[in-house]
Amino acid sequence: MTDLNSYDVLIIGSGGAGLTLALKLADQARVAVLSKFSLTSGSTFYAQGGISAVLDESDSIESHIEDTLNAGAGLCNEEIVRLTVTHGKQSIDWLREQGVAFTEEKSGELHLNREGGHSHRRIVHATDATGKAMSLSLIERAQEHPNIELLENHNVIDLITARKLGQASDDVIGAYVLDIPHQQIKSVSARIVVLATGGASKVYLYSTNPHISTGDGIALAWRAGCEVGNMEFMQFHPTCLYHPNARSFLISEAVRGEGAKLILPDGSSFMQHYDE
Repeated sequence: MTDLNSYDVLIIGSGGAGLTLALKLADQARVAVLSKFSLTSGSTFYAQGGISAVLDESDSIESHIEDTLNAGAGLCNEEIVRLTVTHGKQSIDWLREQGVAFTEEKSGELHLNREGGHSHRRIVHATDATGKAMSLSLIERAQEHPNIELLENHNVIDLITARKLGQASDDVIGAYVLDIPHQQIKSVSARIVVLATGGASKVYLYSTNPHISTGDGIALAWRAGCEVGNMEFMQFHPTCLYHPNARSFLISEAVRGEGAKLILPDGSSFMQHYDE
């Protein structure tokens, strides 16, 4: 086993969350971002539809909160919903500053789509490849920053806790990492370790999620002593194009937002029997 450098912050995961955090911290800290495979192999890069935020004068923060709570069927943490919705426009503005080219109207205003569960048009998008535009812009900004080191093809095997080194604390102080190209185990130390590893839907046979979404971060956290909850929440899109000889493909949620319907082989719609 060999040692990599020590960092102030080690971020495990190179999607939108991991890269955003890296860019927010890098002016004050030395940051490493680990990517299981390539920097564009995660869910962010493949996300299509867009990002919701209150940007239209006819819309309101309270309306967005109400829509979110209704869509969440009573399971949302209202405090977190309010926090997220309130900072929506600020986050979109920041992404634009990073170079994300969202689709605009001829007037220069952002073009807004409407998707399921929303009472207003509030979905900003970059054509129908929003995640790709966002991912590439954040990667470019991170590559430019002298305090960010991006380590592709580095798969975390386990978190290092102080207790594993014979100390009394359960503090996480680093990670054991497989350098895939060199087939070598390395240890990385950091004052702060962040898990931004995405979802776990590819533990199921059929999913539109990328193949790397296998819940690694959940397992890493659990083995390090973290509490794990809400494991029933998995992302499954109802508009998945299935083909027996090819990878399942997501038909964008924007299609349903613009009025498309799910139908049976005889042409009849059926979703109204389950939800208005």
